[in-house]
Amino acid sequence: MESFKNLHTTLWQSASINISRSRTDYFFTILFTLIFICFFFLFSASDNTSPPPNKPPPLSSAVFPGARFASRSYRSCAVSSAAFSPAETCHQIPTIAADSGSVEEGTDSCDVFDGQWVVDEDFEPVYKPGSCPFIDDAFNCFKNGRPDSDYLRLKWKPHACEIPRFDGLKMLKMLTGKKMAFVGDSLNRNMWESLVCALRESLPNKRKVFEVSGRRQFRNHGFYSFKFKDFNCSIDFIKSPFLVQEWKFSDKAGMRRETLRLDMTEGSYNNYHDADIIVFNTGHWWTHQKTFQGKYYFQEGNHVYRKLEVADAYKKALRTWARWVDANINSSRTRVFFRGYSSSHFKGGQWNSGGSCYGETKPITNETQLAPYPWMMIALESVISKMKTPIFYLNITKMTDYRKDGHPSIFRQSASTIRQGMFQDCSHWCLPGVPDSWNQLLYAVLLKSHKNLGSITNH
Repeated sequence: MESFKNLHTTLWQSASINISRSRTDYFFTILFTLIFICFFFLFSASDNTSPPPNKPPPLSSAVFPGARFASRSYRSCAVSSAAFSPAETCHQIPTIAADSGSVEEGTDSCDVFDGQWVVDEDFEPVYKPGSCPFIDDAFNCFKNGRPDSDYLRLKWKPHACEIPRFDGLKMLKMLTGKKMAFVGDSLNRNMWESLVCALRESLPNKRKVFEVSGRRQFRNHGFYSFKFKDFNCSIDFIKSPFLVQEWKFSDKAGMRRETLRLDMTEGSYNNYHDADIIVFNTGHWWTHQKTFQGKYYFQEGNHVYRKLEVADAYKKALRTWARWVDANINSSRTRVFFRGYSSSHFKGGQWNSGGSCYGETKPITNETQLAPYPWMMIALESVISKMKTPIFYLNITKMTDYRKDGHPSIFRQSASTIRQGMFQDCSHWCLPGVPDSWNQLLYAVLLKSHKNLGSITNH
């Protein structure tokens, strides 16, 4: 750069000495000088490639491509290839070739969460209904006598690309020697069971996968772990519906009260802090009556709030979770996902007040009939945008909102025990069913970055 400054000085001195020689020489000398001045400023501008202050440099696609945030109107934001900027609240997702069905090596992006459910008569679930012994009875609609099966013929199709069909054997090879953990509420257990069954289906010898405690139902305990013996990997579920600590204390009258410690991470983190891949979620328990009313329930330190709006409490809890992740997760080793809110479809009430989805056998097809974007996801995106740890957001809210046909409803229990006025389940999903597509998208992300997974330290 200094050479251009010297050259400019020399030229200007030359012009000064010879200006009297002729008007023609003077004109060309000044013109020549102006050209070099313009070139100097252009060169200076192109040389300034450092990132702006208070903004982290872009993450290379070699780190780990994640999932893009969707905006409040369900439309995804657009960012430059493989870049993550907290100010933009976006992550990149894998690009998948529409013609080949394989993940491209390019850096262009496709929002795999922006799409539609399409009927495919030839489509088969990754595992057949009734074939997997590791599905909770409450999710096993086939076993419980659900008579229709059209909900199994729908596949998720992004508008701008194709996603590869789930390949359990290929995913197990990527997970060799790894520990994967699902942390959250029963909707994450829904997804966990789906993945275990999909991976199991790929094994020639299905006795080589087992739950370490020997259990076949997974509702009553806080920790479960499936081992895939031939691949030395585990797929775990850790119950943590709020991600922060449920608490009990004695009031002045000596009565035991239950609260939610918004300032304390739920104590099960020892079961997953060393995992290679973690999928978090929280959502539905924040809609329950005690939580939503927020009276004498939320606590920070020794202070119990007389009344705290659930939206404020949710943000406080997420910030506590975010601080824990930023302080304890090594992002060069552990990949962190957050699965978004899964839509419910109760009509005429909630789960405990007569809400129903019985008889729904077709999905919503008109986007204008979808619910508004959940306030919880707006809060989540705000918190994630300020974290230093890359969080790969699986924004499944819109794709689940279409699927009012996919819930167990009355088939959350055996048909022989169904009775008038029973509680219906319009929050969870039948298995096989909708969560299989969540895992297909998760698989697509992992497939894009399988080379980078190899750099993670094995156990």
